[in-house]
Amino acid sequence: MEGEIRNGIVVWITVLASLCYCHTIAKFIPKGTARLFSLLPIIFLFLSLPLKLTTIHLGSTTAFFIAWLANFKLLLFAFGKGPLGSSNPSITLRHFILLACLPIKVQPPPAPTPNPKKPQETKFQKYPSHQNSHKPPLNYGTKIPFLALLVNVYKYKEFIHPKVILVFYCLHIYIMLELLLVIVAALVRAVARLELEPPFNEPYHSTSLQNFWGRRWNLIVTGILRPTVYHPVRLIFGRLIGKKWALVPAVLATFFVSGVMHELIFYYAGRLRPTWEVTCFFLIHGVFVATEIVIKKELNGKLRLPAVVSGPAAIAFVVFTALWLFFPPVMRFNADAKVLRETAAIKGFIKDAFRASNIWIFQCKKWIGNNFILNF
Repeated sequence: MEGEIRNGIVVWITVLASLCYCHTIAKFIPKGTARLFSLLPIIFLFLSLPLKLTTIHLGSTTAFFIAWLANFKLLLFAFGKGPLGSSNPSITLRHFILLACLPIKVQPPPAPTPNPKKPQETKFQKYPSHQNSHKPPLNYGTKIPFLALLVNVYKYKEFIHPKVILVFYCLHIYIMLELLLVIVAALVRAVARLELEPPFNEPYHSTSLQNFWGRRWNLIVTGILRPTVYHPVRLIFGRLIGKKWALVPAVLATFFVSGVMHELIFYYAGRLRPTWEVTCFFLIHGVFVATEIVIKKELNGKLRLPAVVSGPAAIAFVVFTALWLFFPPVMRFNADAKVLRETAAIKGFIKDAFRASNIWIFQCKKWIGNNFILNF
């Protein structure tokens, strides 16, 4: 565990130094192809750095942060777009680093209203979903012991039906990912005083597949896939087949890229050759989401299933396809066993560090006491 922590420190020092370089070159190289070529070495470096880590907790998290999110933000930054490029051009280095390498999204300020007598509303308030809706701490406090319970259940998985274990994996990934993103957002909010958008919006309350993927599940990834994949593809195909149908290839391309990036994260975690089942999982959902959007446009809202029917059906479809295609690759590199070993190693490391700190404090007190007596 000590070796992995040392490697993690080296990796993140490299990330910080690389982002300092990216922030500096923006002052000398204008946005466009020239800046893109100057950023390509950093992008390739960020793809290789997670290979120096082997644990799921540190390695996969680092891969998600820099190989996926940071690289996509740097691609947008090369052309003056995204959270690093479209904001204030004199963005401070601290904010640049936080926005680049962490899974956060700054909440836009409220838009001014023409009528001052009416209360201010943001352009997002027409969607009464995730904006300005931070959950109370108690909501997350109840999920931490539940996550610990799930980890302990894996010790007895030979006595539990494999399908039930896979359902537990679904819950584990959701809770762990939400807690991770919420903790990061809370730290950034406290340090940088930035108002951030919540990363999840109660996906179990989804009303359809489009609602699940677009407005509830992992909104950080959704927010970075839109400008990097969806909008450019829709613009290109809009010129070829018209704006009405351009959304179909745009949606499919977005889900395909998401699938490929998940394959990459799984490779970092297990070091196994991709089987492309995860990509198929996202392509299937892309086809269904695109179909749902087209049907809604054609019917113009005249015929729509009640939310009490479409919502559970969407969640059931997500779970079924995840058990079929998403989790088999996870099972191949024994992710649950690795999580148990890493959790035990982390507990041991914390205990050793706590014991060493107590010994050091005791020695300091003893030394101070002896010097005080001698001086007296």
